[in-house]
Amino acid sequence: MNIDAIRARSRIVAEIRRFFDSCGFIEVDTAVRIAAPAPEPHIDCPAVATGGFLRASPELQMKRLLAAGLDMIYQIGPCFRDGERGARHSPEFTMLEWYRRDAGYLRIADDMRSLLARLDLPLGGGAKWLTVREAYVRFAGWDPWRGEWDGERFDFDMAVRIEPALAPLGAVFLADYPPQCASLAKVSGGVAERWEFYLGGVELANCFTELCDPAEQRSRFAAAREERRALGEADYPIDEAFLDSLGAIGSAAGVALGIDRLVMAITGATSISQVRCDWACGD
Repeated sequence: MNIDAIRARSRIVAEIRRFFDSCGFIEVDTAVRIAAPAPEPHIDCPAVATGGFLRASPELQMKRLLAAGLDMIYQIGPCFRDGERGARHSPEFTMLEWYRRDAGYLRIADDMRSLLARLDLPLGGGAKWLTVREAYVRFAGWDPWRGEWDGERFDFDMAVRIEPALAPLGAVFLADYPPQCASLAKVSGGVAERWEFYLGGVELANCFTELCDPAEQRSRFAAAREERRALGEADYPIDEAFLDSLGAIGSAAGVALGIDRLVMAITGATSISQVRCDWACGD
């Protein structure tokens, strides 16, 4: 624990709220215990003994609010993932997510730049825009779009070659992912409209132009569930209420940003434990 970092965290979160409130966003607060998480192959949500799961993200619930008629929303709150602990990982962490209807991932990138400027985050001359294809050709020596898709090679090179190569570049939007990495993102022109924001080689945020086609999203969920079963991971039920509402959104974009890692970047903390108060409950 670092008392100065905890004080800084309080100021940073307060400034984030002032930023979004001043931009016309509405703060929302959705359930932490949910019935059906999004079935991501490598993200495991803790099961609750009395039923349901602790969320890894409020994404599906916030999109239902968009479908209900809200246009610009944000949320700051706890999220959970099994099996994640380290200098930059914790089984419980704090996420900031925001969404805009009638917007795409480029508009959210503008929000991100404005937020970071508001927080005086040192970006070393501004954030660079680097496509995934450019990054892999430059730093890994191959093009993921050429030939048969190799997900294991893609993931390995992301961890071993791409992210370390981003570290000296400072602030980077790594954008336009292969369609196989779309998850809940819209695919257009052969690429997923998705970016991840890195600072010093550390991922802080993940953004999508949201997929708003219920049939396509159902198909992707089914494929993800099959992959989870093949990996021996827990199967999650389909969130039918989310799929039923998805078509009412029209178009939207959103992003998830890790508050803990953001505070680490601003304060210079070297461990996520230094910017959280988990010690106060014996963890």
